[in-house]
Amino acid sequence: MEKQNRSGTAGKAIRCKGEHVEEFQEGDMVVPVFHPNCRECRDCKSQKGNGCSIFGDKLVAEMPRDGTSRFKGMNGETLHHFLSVSSFSEYTVVDVVHVVKISSEFPAEKACLLSCGISTGIGAAWKVADIEEGSTVAIFGLGAVGLAVAEGARLRGASKIIGVDLNQEKFEIKKFGVSDFINPTTCGEKNVSEVIKEITDGGVDYSFECIGLASLMEDAFNSSRVNWGKTVILGVEMHRTPLAIDTYFLLRGRTVTGCFFGGLKAKSDIPILAQKYLHKV
Repeated sequence: MEKQNRSGTAGKAIRCKGEHVEEFQEGDMVVPVFHPNCRECRDCKSQKGNGCSIFGDKLVAEMPRDGTSRFKGMNGETLHHFLSVSSFSEYTVVDVVHVVKISSEFPAEKACLLSCGISTGIGAAWKVADIEEGSTVAIFGLGAVGLAVAEGARLRGASKIIGVDLNQEKFEIKKFGVSDFINPTTCGEKNVSEVIKEITDGGVDYSFECIGLASLMEDAFNSSRVNWGKTVILGVEMHRTPLAIDTYFLLRGRTVTGCFFGGLKAKSDIPILAQKYLHKV
């Protein structure tokens, strides 16, 4: 197995910069991110999505421009990069398209939370779903991403936030605004979507799948309200299992959309999240 400097999240200060780097200075507080944002390609300049057509999401084990590694092991062997962040080390080397400058006032020990999970969940709630005050929300999977979705929904004023998970004791979920909890194993003969429809009088306005299972994506869709329910898929289905969705309900107004990195453009949106944290807004 090839050795890697793993971990895809981080918050660090710049110790030194490359010869042609003008965007950053030594000492800047930065957040390395796996999702590139070159600000030069057609996709990065568009407000319709958050992809990058030059660097994409290749998830390669080397630097994105020349395909080489910047890391060596104790015996001189090559160590590979991981998700363009490689933060399981005291120092790392990251391409400029994967680095975001934030306020120097931001706590370094918390900056890594903006690097992936928190930004993904908050962005999904605010930018992709655009939750309104009084909305009802269902979240499938209460890991870091799911709890970030819940926090985003709470801050937007959602009236009911339903969490679906197998372990109610794993997190103090009410701190994140979760008002109702459903354990699928205790629903008896009913499936989760039926239970959600009962407690919301027809289904939620917004449903989020944060695990990466096709069966749960279908449950999330079926939990949304006919006429306007929106399902946002954040989980990565590693087996590429097809979804089985009744197209009739698409005709009736339900929608389903994918969501990568919360729909955020790293260089413009992460600094905004950092400022909101600092100013408690």
